[in-house]
Amino acid sequence: MRGLAGKRVLISGGSSGIGAATARRFLEEGAHVVLGGLDQAEVDRTVGELSVLSVPSGSVSVTGLAGDVSSEGGAAALVDGAISALGGIDVLVNNAGTAWREPFLEITPAHWDRIISVNLRGMFLVAQAAARHMVERGAGGVILNMSSTNGLGGEADYAHYNASKGGVLLLTKTMAVELGRHGIRVNALCPGYIKTPLNAQISSGLADDFVSGYERDHIPLGRAGLAEEVAAGYAFLASDDASFVHGTELVIDGGQLAIM
Repeated sequence: MRGLAGKRVLISGGSSGIGAATARRFLEEGAHVVLGGLDQAEVDRTVGELSVLSVPSGSVSVTGLAGDVSSEGGAAALVDGAISALGGIDVLVNNAGTAWREPFLEITPAHWDRIISVNLRGMFLVAQAAARHMVERGAGGVILNMSSTNGLGGEADYAHYNASKGGVLLLTKTMAVELGRHGIRVNALCPGYIKTPLNAQISSGLADDFVSGYERDHIPLGRAGLAEEVAAGYAFLASDDASFVHGTELVIDGGQLAIM
């Protein structure tokens, strides 16, 4: 991708799954990366795995920070730590999130609050802190928020998750309206069913043929997506190739939303 070499990139939720694949992709593009995650051991393990990459620049610049983005202190510490480590933030990949299956009639207020606090409140807190830094610096930037196909249509047993991801889309569009004048491009990604550790955990309690049946019946390409394919979407939207893409969402779902 054009224009990613040398960019300073913060990736929240970057220690596993899509986030870790995105960190790898940006490093391969020659960017400098700080990745965040909830678990310190997982963050350290991912940083160690990425540190041995061979990249165009000949050296890898990757650092990890642990914290909970749903708290004001955790979000601020992540952004401040990335600014300190990188000297500034050019690209925010706002990727942290959580999910689990739960029928609407059984959702507790505590469970509702946890998903909203991570997926929407945390998204807002990290984005606002990074945007304030970008505006103060005066050199523009890119903010990419993780939504989902679940933000574009309802799926049974995910009312709290669906609501959080729908909120991310409207947050993204409003940020784009307000931040465009500062040269900050804001977009969202909407992945469909992707092979990740989180999705594997969610489907582990279902029938053995659930995943294969879902791929067959709901995804026209006949398979789940890969974390690397979503990472490529992040890289495109952050690159100069997407210089006039702003205030919208990129759907990466193998045709899932095309089915009636």
